[in-house]
Amino acid sequence: MRPDTPAENVDHSAEAARLERTAGLYPEDAEALLLRAAAHLELSGARPEATALYDRLLASGEGPGGGLDNPALVRALKASNLWEYGHEAEARAIIDGIRASAPRDPAPWVIVAEALESHDELEAAEATFTEAARLLIPSGQDTPPQPAHPLLFGRHRVRRMLGVPHDEWDTLADTLHTSPVSLDELHDPKRVWSLGSSNPAELEAEITRLRAELGTYREALSRPFPVAILHWPAAEFQELLEAYPALATEYPSYEEHLARTESALRELAASGTGNLGIVTGTVPSYEAFAASESASPSDATLLPQYATTLAARGRAVAWPPGRDSGCWCGSGRGYGECHGAPTA
Repeated sequence: MRPDTPAENVDHSAEAARLERTAGLYPEDAEALLLRAAAHLELSGARPEATALYDRLLASGEGPGGGLDNPALVRALKASNLWEYGHEAEARAIIDGIRASAPRDPAPWVIVAEALESHDELEAAEATFTEAARLLIPSGQDTPPQPAHPLLFGRHRVRRMLGVPHDEWDTLADTLHTSPVSLDELHDPKRVWSLGSSNPAELEAEITRLRAELGTYREALSRPFPVAILHWPAAEFQELLEAYPALATEYPSYEEHLARTESALRELAASGTGNLGIVTGTVPSYEAFAASESASPSDATLLPQYATTLAARGRAVAWPPGRDSGCWCGSGRGYGECHGAPTA
């Protein structure tokens, strides 16, 4: 699926089947590909089939030589899916198991907390968000890592729905939120009455709009498919141009390549595109991709397709990094001192 393809124009069943086939071709990326396939099955209404994919992944992590990168995430997605088609008891048991195992990744916590929230278990959802925040965000930290932001946003939302006063973490969530619409307004339950109408259809439309807004963070976190820009490390860049000099038109110099990469990402962010990422190319991988497309690696039109394929295989790294994190270019400097500097 192209990252800019509207969801209503996607054949989710066909996309799930394509991703399953791709997982067979790239077993090293099967986890990311099958998770995306399961997401498409859920969207198509084939929830039992999605559960079967989650079970397939979990089984692969239990056998000899197996091992999922994030089994807690798979279990969380399975629990959320199960609850949606009537398997509440099993879903609750999985959620309890995830909380007891205390994963160090924010994503499973967000998914199970939102599963509780979506079934009106607001107190349990708030307790889950808070438990995760205590575990993953050190006290007094005012710049938590990007993956932890949805924990704070979700916790803020649930506490707003419960009508409890703000605390320090709610204030931190307000600070991290960059949308023109404040979190207090976004999460205000009274917005549902903002139309000033007693028409049930109009109220239902407002509820639908709210749910769409509040679901943005989870969709970006648990169903990632970044709009990804291709980056070549210095050694790979040199090897690429030595092997395929025709690409010099696309890549005049390595410094220009780095500058264009950062510039393209900033322009996308400024236009409102979310969930941005960077994928790192290698010459052997690119040559194998070109061969699979029956094309020449010298064809520059393959480059964005190659980037999209790497992103679909779960190879994208989120952009921008934290200001104190290492720059994506591999310089060894912090992002804020390198390509993340205002004058970069």
